[in-house]
Amino acid sequence: MTTLKHLYKQIIDAMGVGNLSIPTTAVKFYRHDDPIPDQVLAHQPTGITLTSCQAAKQASLGDAVLLTLDNIGCVAAAISLGLVDQKQAAPLCGPRVYTDLMQDQSGLAETFEPPTPKDFTVGLVYAHHAAGRPEFGLFGPEDRGRFKDVDTAKQAVSEMTAIQPAVMKGVFLYDLDFEGLDLVPDVVVCSVRPVELARFIQAYQYQTGRRVNASMGGLRVVNSDLIVRPYLSQEINISTYCLGARLIAQYEANRLGIGLPFHLYEQVAQGMVASQTGYPFPLYPGAADL
Repeated sequence: MTTLKHLYKQIIDAMGVGNLSIPTTAVKFYRHDDPIPDQVLAHQPTGITLTSCQAAKQASLGDAVLLTLDNIGCVAAAISLGLVDQKQAAPLCGPRVYTDLMQDQSGLAETFEPPTPKDFTVGLVYAHHAAGRPEFGLFGPEDRGRFKDVDTAKQAVSEMTAIQPAVMKGVFLYDLDFEGLDLVPDVVVCSVRPVELARFIQAYQYQTGRRVNASMGGLRVVNSDLIVRPYLSQEINISTYCLGARLIAQYEANRLGIGLPFHLYEQVAQGMVASQTGYPFPLYPGAADL
């Protein structure tokens, strides 16, 4: 049993509800000068692209994914995860899930020019209506964008945590049953019901006495809020799932995400076991309604 799966089993056993499962995705970053093991390279998709939220969802279901600049389906996620320079003025090569949606609604067919990373960074994509760029919309001519104007969009983007400069060549997302090697993740992302989130916070506070301060937005939740922010800050973060996670990856209505640096996931597991008689989770309303 891998280290990660052992910790997960400790958490589930200590929560004390039969048949409870918590969708969990482990994340490992590989910088440009890091070797990537063959067992990880074997999970690099070819011929398709995936958004980071799709990859995280699929990984939690047992389908591990190595995201690279060649196969990531979301330009914004490529920026957040450090796979591309946020000021790059040329679009990513080839079709991508997110920009394909733009092309489909634009009516421009083969004349469509996808947005560049810079277009995302300066706010043109998320405020496409105000910017006079209807081809960057997602929901047809009535789509008024994600922000009221370009300045607001640019401000929001500036507060979305990203790994910049772009120093990463790959991001591996995998599940509890990945046993190709005992890989210690950088970040663990759990998709939880609110009642389960309460118990995670209680376990963490039992060990540390520290509060959890959440930073969240309406976009880039999986890649920025739940993966990159915990990776860079080495703190827990909590966020609701965003537009892409809900509509493209189809995250369920009763779930939200918690991202933990691995060492704090270990603390939660320890705290969950140590505090189980002080926080009787099976008695919480709805805890056993699986």
